[in-house]
Amino acid sequence: MSGSTSNKGENATLEQALARLNFKPRPLEPGHVWLAGAGPGDPGCLTLEVLAALAEADALVYDALVSPDVVAVAGNAELFFAGKRGGQPSMKQDDITALLVRLAREGRRVVRLKGGDPYIFGRGGEEALALARENIPFRVLPGLTSGLSALAATGIPATMRGINKAIILATGHAAGTDDDIDWAAIARTGQPVVVYMGMANLPLIAAALLDGGLAPSTPAAVIVAATTPQERTVVATLATIAEKAAAAGLASPALIVVGGIVAMRAALAAQA
Repeated sequence: MSGSTSNKGENATLEQALARLNFKPRPLEPGHVWLAGAGPGDPGCLTLEVLAALAEADALVYDALVSPDVVAVAGNAELFFAGKRGGQPSMKQDDITALLVRLAREGRRVVRLKGGDPYIFGRGGEEALALARENIPFRVLPGLTSGLSALAATGIPATMRGINKAIILATGHAAGTDDDIDWAAIARTGQPVVVYMGMANLPLIAAALLDGGLAPSTPAAVIVAATTPQERTVVATLATIAEKAAAAGLASPALIVVGGIVAMRAALAAQA
């Protein structure tokens, strides 16, 4: 057809596809810190901007949830492990922030790499605020947040017409303490909830949602190491999810999903 172009008969390579995209990353300048999200685990979930930043970095400060394959992309960078795991010895947040400031003031090209998205339960906001207060130039590179991409990877749609009109992202870190969130209020919304950092408190969280009015038969799931070769998913009901997750030996890093959207997995996971 006149005036049209076609790639029919051509099998474009990845390099050719990237060339057609005409992606031109911003340079990572000395003395700057970029807060970047590595996505849920699979290197294929990296954004082009994060990939380009890793290639430019000469200092990489990375978290425990970042896979070795992703860390390896930063082949020219000095590596600084700053991982945090609940209940295990880990670097204090103030020390991580001080490290970022020191590296920037040394004129390094710094990437601070976090699992998922840096602004979703990743303390990225705290680090950005500290950098701003120290007059350190910084930029945030979004990543696929695990709370949504893990669902997609395991056949659970985050939203489904006729099932939910919202989805709640919550942290289970403080369950059972004075700093806990109002699980009864979440239950009353009737909307699905995705819980980060909640595996150690799964029995408490399930009980609180039941006390808040959710039916014992509400579908629930635990997703471990989403998008990686170690991925495992257990589906049960809200009344039985803690027991079944324990029986399966599931442990962090994991996400807890509660709500009607989990029931869709039976139809969709086989196609994932």
